[in-house]
Parts: sequence; structure tokens; C-alpha cells
Amino acid sequence: MTHSPADQQYREKQAGALQTGDYLYLPGNGPAEEITGIELEHDDFGVPALVIATTSEGGSVRIAFGSAVPVGEPRSAVNGPAGNSPDAGDRDSGDDAPAGELPAESAPAVVVPPLPAAPPSMNAPTAAQLALIPAPSGTPEAVIAAAAEAHPGRNGVAVLSERLVKGVNTKSGSCLRDISDLAHDLFIQLRDPDNALAVADLLNVLPFDGNRDRWASVERALALSSFICRELGQEARAEAYAQMLQAPDSLETDPFRARIAARVRQRALNEPNLYDKEIFRSIDNGNRDAEREWRLLRFESLLFLRAHGGSETLRISELDHRLANELEAVRA
Repeated sequence: MTHSPADQQYREKQAGALQTGDYLYLPGNGPAEEITGIELEHDDFGVPALVIATTSEGGSVRIAFGSAVPVGEPRSAVNGPAGNSPDAGDRDSGDDAPAGELPAESAPAVVVPPLPAAPPSMNAPTAAQLALIPAPSGTPEAVIAAAAEAHPGRNGVAVLSERLVKGVNTKSGSCLRDISDLAHDLFIQLRDPDNALAVADLLNVLPFDGNRDRWASVERALALSSFICRELGQEARAEAYAQMLQAPDSLETDPFRARIAARVRQRALNEPNLYDKEIFRSIDNGNRDAEREWRLLRFESLLFLRAHGGSETLRISELDHRLANELEAVRA
């Protein structure tokens, strides 16, 4: 962004660092307005995502947390004491922009940048990690069909596989969820770790592309695959899956935002939702089906924690014990 000598008080500041008392240029070419209030909106993972700034003139603007925005100095600091502006007599000449205002050519056209139409891939699996994952035996549809053929008559697997063999679309969140569900069913219900891994690996090789909804299915597949490989004694492969699951955690390059994200992530690991109330309520009501569904969710939460190497409140040894218990409970 360019600016002229007449705008010497103009500078940029990260939205996440704005404070009350700062003078912010709103979209357009008006004067800078004093910020009188700051609010933060967080995304679904608890990370600051949006700054809402209100000003003394009644203005309000929503800014992406990491955006750079134009700020300036109070008018008194630019013009000097009232009535003593060094160029007060020249303002009608049109030679200089009014003090405290941005020239039209330097005003920000957009404060909140739009998301790209197709986010770039981020933190793709490394060559060493991919080397530990066997190549698929055919197309994704063929892998899914082979897994289903190994368990004829199994309604849940049949429903998922029939939908998926028509065509796998890795850009579709619902398709990724179906693949993840199929891998879980193959391992948990049908006790078929080999086909479960083969199906999960269709997702495991996908990089994080910035879309958290799609990544949730990949994350489930990676956590399950890491657990299965540990059960099979394939420690190196299990660790590779765990590292791939944690790859998006290291994407943030801004030190402040990285610290905030790390704190939020650690709190989520220390205080996971293990659905205790829901499970006990189902047991009290004698509802075995509901109890099993809640235990499946607990099992997934424990898988996620295990892939992260435990937390400050749940050690690996305890997680391994609880995972074994939950697996036995949902298979009973």
C-alpha cells in the first residue's frame, strides 16, 4: 500500500494488536477515528478470528485478526494546537490532503480480505512419512469395493460402500466423512484392521488445505490409523500418522497468535469432552444403543488425545488403558 508525503502520520498495525485509543482509518478516505472499544470473535476452535472495533464517531468495522490496517495519530498531534496548523491557510488550494485524512489513492479498498476460491495445500505429508504408507491397490473406488466384498451382508458397510464406489470426491466433506466412517466401522464393528487401514489411507495422504470441516474427517482417519498401527506393533508408521495429524498445529507463523493457539489447544487436550454425563444417563435409562453411540464418541476423543501423545491431565499409559476398555465396550 502506497502513501504520500502529506500522509506522514499513516502506518500499518496488525488488527490483533489494536487497542482503545488507537486512531483507525475506516474503509474510504475519511479521517482517522479513535477506537473506543475492541471485541474479539473466536472461531470454533477457540482461536481469535475477528476483531470488531468501534470508534468515538459511532463507526464500527470487522477486521480479520491477522490483517494489517492503517492507523494514524490524533488530529492534535498532526495539526498542532487548534488554529495553529502550519498549512491551515493552504487547505483550499488543493495542493495537500487534509491533515489526518488518507489520500484516495492510499485508502484501503478492503479491510477484511476474502478467502481464496481454492485454498492452497498446507503441510503436506513428507516423503519419509508417505514411504511408510503402502500404495493403494487400485483406485479409491476399488479399495472401497474390496473392503465391502470382504464383509458381504453387513448393512452399514454396504450402505457406505455403495455410495462411495459411484465416485470418490476428495473436495466433498460428506464424501470424506463417509470414508472415515467406513474405516471406523471396519475396525470397530468388523475387527478388520487391514481393510480399515487401506480405506483410512485414502484420507491419510491428503494435506491440510485450510478447510477445517474437511480436515475433521482426515483427522479422524489419522487418529484411528495411528491406534491400529500401535496395536499391530508398527510403531514408526503409527508415529508418522500422529505427526501428520498434528501438522496444522505448526502452521501459524505469527508468534503472538501461535502462543494463543497453543494455549487453546493445550486447554482442549487437558479438558476433553469424554461424554461421562451422557453415558451414565444412558446406563441409568437402560438405553444400550444410546450408550454405545456416546462411547463411540468417547473412543474418538481418546484416539485424538493418544495421537497427540497425551496431555497434562491424561498420560499415555492411562489413555492406552481407557482405549482398550472403550473398544471392548463398544464391541460387546
